Amino acid sequence: MDTRRVSIRPKAAVVAMALALGAGGLAVAAAEHAFSNNPPASLRLADPNEGATRTGFAPIVKKVLPTVVTVSSTKVVKTPTEFQGQMPDDDFFRQFFGGSMPNMRQMPREQRERGLGSGVIVSPNGYILTNNHVVDGATDVKVTLSDNREYKAHVVGTDPKVDLAVLRIDASDLPAIVIGDSSKIQIGDYALAVGDPFGVGKTVTMGIVSATGRTNLGIETYEDFIQTDAPINPGNSGGALINDRGELIGINTAILSHGSEGNQGIGFAIPVNLARTVMDEIIKTGKVTRAYLGIVPQNVTPAIAKAFGVKEFTGALVGGVSADSPASKSGLKNGDIILELNGKPVTDANELRMTISMMAPGTTVNLKVLRDGADRNMTVTLGELPTEQASAAKGSEDSNSELSGIAVQNLNANLAQQLGVPSGTQGVVVTKVDPSSAAADAGLERGDVIQEVNRKPVHNTADFAAAMRIAKDQALLLVNRQGNTIYVAV
Repeated sequence: MDTRRVSIRPKAAVVAMALALGAGGLAVAAAEHAFSNNPPASLRLADPNEGATRTGFAPIVKKVLPTVVTVSSTKVVKTPTEFQGQMPDDDFFRQFFGGSMPNMRQMPREQRERGLGSGVIVSPNGYILTNNHVVDGATDVKVTLSDNREYKAHVVGTDPKVDLAVLRIDASDLPAIVIGDSSKIQIGDYALAVGDPFGVGKTVTMGIVSATGRTNLGIETYEDFIQTDAPINPGNSGGALINDRGELIGINTAILSHGSEGNQGIGFAIPVNLARTVMDEIIKTGKVTRAYLGIVPQNVTPAIAKAFGVKEFTGALVGGVSADSPASKSGLKNGDIILELNGKPVTDANELRMTISMMAPGTTVNLKVLRDGADRNMTVTLGELPTEQASAAKGSEDSNSELSGIAVQNLNANLAQQLGVPSGTQGVVVTKVDPSSAAADAGLERGDVIQEVNRKPVHNTADFAAAMRIAKDQALLLVNRQGNTIYVAV
């Protein structure tokens, strides 16, 4: 096989190399030329002057944040000292303790507990609203502003019955929140919760007003809560609930957590109108004095309405009248249904209680009352709410009755004293209630004293049995429970 051999002379090799390098340079140049022909990216940047057209809550929140503060509290509590291990049992220690060794577990020691919450500046001269439970029992209260300035706060006064406290710091020209009107809010309105949850710093959460006038939650004595799904977490207590205009509509107070420490979408706030009334009185007098009507109001349930022969389920039924109270002096009686207060309809018992509680003692009110099927107008001068005390009631021995599911016995002086009912009260004592009975469903309890059946007095078990035979399937009972009377429809 003939093999061809190719040889390149040195000069030719140099020329070839030059051609190759030239080709490479041309390739790089071509690439650079291609990139240089790409146009620059054209970005559309936001106009900083278009802030007025934004639809978020940033401008509102920016104004509100400086008015919300962090409230830190400290209180000293005494706890038993737990001594780990045994005290040395020798003569050296015995000579100091007189031969008997001390019980170290019984020696108390002081311990500091710290709490954290939020507050709202409501006045430029230093007044701050927060919850009572944020500062309750505190020996030292500190307020931290949004610019990190710290002040020692003075507790002007508190109202545990609605869980409010008024603080004041020695400062002036403070940023104060705009006070709204909580009576104007509606379900579905925007609601923003502002506070310091878990101590992480100022936080804003958004939701809506889920409900108004929430009561019977067992949180406070007087309840008229705004319910919101704006997340409220521990540390938010005492913070601001605002509307979409940045106006204060409530003081964040509680959450429904079902065992969880975090938000479950059900939070409660004290309406600002109630907070203002409480705050004004605390600033003026250092305490809250409530008006007093002297009745036990009840809601008009369908069963109650049927028993009284009324068609509407509104108003407040007078379940009991306290002796020597404004109500008794004006002539109000058990079984009256209060329909109006100063010309305004009364929706239910809680509305009546809240309205009366926000009035001053000595105020004269006009009531429209339904009694025995006829309307009548009454005038009552409110008194001052006295201190209330409750005593526990316990049942006694059993006897049979004509009301299925319960047992009763005659009331005597000894039982009356144990049950906390006035001496001279006549009736029968409920000693047993079947949990599956209609009486239990209606709310009848062991220890209740039944004084009337269908508006007729009951003096003993014989009267009660006879009245129940006549009542058949509908009984309206007047019950004395620990000194207060209420109606129970069974």
